[in-house]
Amino acid sequence: MRDSGFDFELVKIDADENYPADLTPEEICTFLAEHKSQHHQSPIQEKILVTADTIVFINNRVLNKPENAQEAAEMLTSLSNQTHTVYTGVCLRNDKHTHTFYDKTEVTFHPLTAAEIQHYIDNFAPYDKAGSYGVQDWMGYIGVKGIQGCFYNVMGLPIAKFYRELSAFCQRQ
Repeated sequence: MRDSGFDFELVKIDADENYPADLTPEEICTFLAEHKSQHHQSPIQEKILVTADTIVFINNRVLNKPENAQEAAEMLTSLSNQTHTVYTGVCLRNDKHTHTFYDKTEVTFHPLTAAEIQHYIDNFAPYDKAGSYGVQDWMGYIGVKGIQGCFYNVMGLPIAKFYRELSAFCQRQ
C-alpha cells in the first residue's frame, strides 16, 4: 500500500472468522471485514480504520484458510485446472461512519500435479491464505493460467477500487 501513496499503521485485530451459514460470497467477505473492524478496541479518533477479508469460492464452496497440510492439498487439488472466484471485502470506519464494499476476481489454474502441490505446501506454508495459495508467490507463478479482474484483489486488497472508495469516504466526512 505504501507504493500506492498510502501512509498507514498496521494493527493486529483478533476476531474469529465465523459467519452465518446463509450468506452469499459477497456478504461473507463484507461481513468478515466489518466484523474485524468491530473488534478493534482502541479509539480511531481522526484516522480511518481499514479491515479486509478475502475468501476463495469454487463449486458453491468457500475455501478459507487451511487448518493443516491435508486440507491445503485438498483445496489446491480442487482448484487445479478450474476457475474460481476470489472475493475481498473491505470495511472503512472512522468515529462517525462505516462503509463496506467488495471486489471479485476470476482466477483460472493450470492443471497441478500432486508433486507441485506437495512442494508448495512444504516450502510456502499456505496456512494463512484463503484457498491455500498466494498469487504473488510460487503457486501464482506456476499455477495461475489467467486472471479476469484485479490482481491485487487476489493478493487481499483491490488497490484501485480501495483508492476510489476511500476517496469517496473521505469526501463524505
